Amino acid sequence: MYILPWRNNESKIPPVRDAMTKDFDIITIGRAGVDLYGDQTGTRLEDMGSFSKYIGGSPTNTAIGAARLGTRAALISRVGDDAMGRFIREELDREGVDVSALHTDAEALTALVLLGIRDKTQFPLIFYRENCADMRISEADIEEAMIARTRAVVTSGTHFSTPTTKAASLRALALAAKHGAQRWIDLDYRPVLWGLAGKGDGETRFIADESVTAHLQEIMPHLDVVVGTEEEIHIAGGSTDTITCLKTLRKVTDAVFVVKLGPMGCAVFEGVIPDQIEDGLVVEGFPVEVFNVLGAGDAFMGGLLTGALDGRGWAEACRFANACGAFAVSRHACAPSYPSREELEHFLANGSAHFRLREDAALEQLHRNSTRHGEWPEVLAFAFDHRSQLEVFSDDPARISAFKELCVEAMLAVAQRHAGRGLGLLCDHRFGQDALDRAEGQGLWIAAPIEFPGSRPLRFEGGPSLATTLRSWPRTQAVKCLCFMHPDDPAELWEDQRAKLIELNAATRANGLELLVEIIPPADSEAGPDTITRAMRMIYGLGITPDWWKLPAPDGADWDAAWASWAELIADQDPHCRGVLLLGLSAPMAEVKDAVTRAAAQPLCKGFAVGRTIFGRAATAWFAGDMNDDQAVAAMAANYEELIAAWPR
Repeated sequence: MYILPWRNNESKIPPVRDAMTKDFDIITIGRAGVDLYGDQTGTRLEDMGSFSKYIGGSPTNTAIGAARLGTRAALISRVGDDAMGRFIREELDREGVDVSALHTDAEALTALVLLGIRDKTQFPLIFYRENCADMRISEADIEEAMIARTRAVVTSGTHFSTPTTKAASLRALALAAKHGAQRWIDLDYRPVLWGLAGKGDGETRFIADESVTAHLQEIMPHLDVVVGTEEEIHIAGGSTDTITCLKTLRKVTDAVFVVKLGPMGCAVFEGVIPDQIEDGLVVEGFPVEVFNVLGAGDAFMGGLLTGALDGRGWAEACRFANACGAFAVSRHACAPSYPSREELEHFLANGSAHFRLREDAALEQLHRNSTRHGEWPEVLAFAFDHRSQLEVFSDDPARISAFKELCVEAMLAVAQRHAGRGLGLLCDHRFGQDALDRAEGQGLWIAAPIEFPGSRPLRFEGGPSLATTLRSWPRTQAVKCLCFMHPDDPAELWEDQRAKLIELNAATRANGLELLVEIIPPADSEAGPDTITRAMRMIYGLGITPDWWKLPAPDGADWDAAWASWAELIADQDPHCRGVLLLGLSAPMAEVKDAVTRAAAQPLCKGFAVGRTIFGRAATAWFAGDMNDDQAVAAMAANYEELIAAWPR
């Protein structure tokens, strides 16, 4: 048996000493699938009417949970050559998990799981894992060079259930021993995945089986840390008494045992096993409502690994783990519910006054903003979401739609010449659906308007139910809302606008969409140097934290003061705000170029979203029949290029 050096240290915890010499902190091995979660709760899986798609699989969830806490994670697994497999790969990449050893298997489909929340004790699951890709992992998938680059290898019980996956997992553990990496296992016992329960019974957590017990005890000598629930310790130890099982396992391994005790927290056992759980190192859990237990153990594992590899000692590592588990049981879904490092530390330092953590608005806002996907250091957007402005030229929706297709053609032609830059577009669903469809999936920043053009007070397009309207929007599209407002508006008008903004914020959050708020003071109002800042402060005062702001360039004399006040306000209210985009208001090209160049010096400004300055003359000529399609595309592309050139790289 290989005993890692840290096992004899006084702290009995993995050291930080090799963090700078290895590329990864952890490599997890095993299940990678897609979770289809029932949107309705409190009912049978049979009666659920819709499902939300999330990434899933215990090792995959653990890798994401650890990565969100700053741990350098990689996953060894397989996915099918299908849309679900590509979704997993892209999602892991967005979460910062290395996917260089996530292999695509053309001979099998990606695993799926249907999950639901029936009540506080029933969480139905159906695993669709017949000959799935991740159960085809072989020894060839375990590359020694990669294992040599990690501080810890994390296996899972399911992947010891077949000869091929068992051989792959044992190879990983042997290579970990060879290269001085820690060897962990999450027992992850699902009887159905061992063929012990009916195929439709994924919910059952424990069925005693001597063969499974023998399998698990065979691998115990190859491990340094064993993590499991009491039921999982029972299957590994061959008894239904936890202490008896731990004593049995201690005869075959010197591993540290971490036993998850549900809402009671967890217990750590090193060396001799005591006669009762309370005599181990017991770290209390957090008193929160249990809404959904699915995936909580994976969140726990991510927190435990992070704390341990940070060298914090078992007590603090378990506190990390318990807190991560508390977040998971409080929210819908598995991996998406796991906290960021900032969120975790805030919770550990301040706690929450809410027994139902998901009802802590401030914590939920921090969770959303600090786990948001994607980085946009710049956004250089061609905005052709105009509706009423183009209806002046034609009352034929097909003609307007055709022009917007020319706009996207011009935009895409320019994008090809600026690969790797943050190009994007603003386009509406009413006239521009074909243009939006063409732009989707090409790595562009995309936003679409929701406001009814020119409405004051604010009104929305798409029907009486805003949440229903937005439910059909791609999650890759930000929701742009132009609000004509002035901080000195009459109280009655502000109350109306206020209600609409609150509704919009709730609907975008419920549908997982980013929100861009554009503020323009009404033309008949007097705008001073602090007008925009005051309007922004009023919106923040509603508890709304837009992902983006779209604002007009300040007047020349107010330029520096306005940008400073915006930056101060945003830093105070929402340091996770993506930034400000400059709008054009149909100003002359020279004026807009000057504003874009000057704004680029402001760290808060991420770019521009300009429309009529780019397409105005082309639209006038094209609708009048004085310019053909190719000429219109060329003219708009040239204008767009001019603005991009005005934005310093």
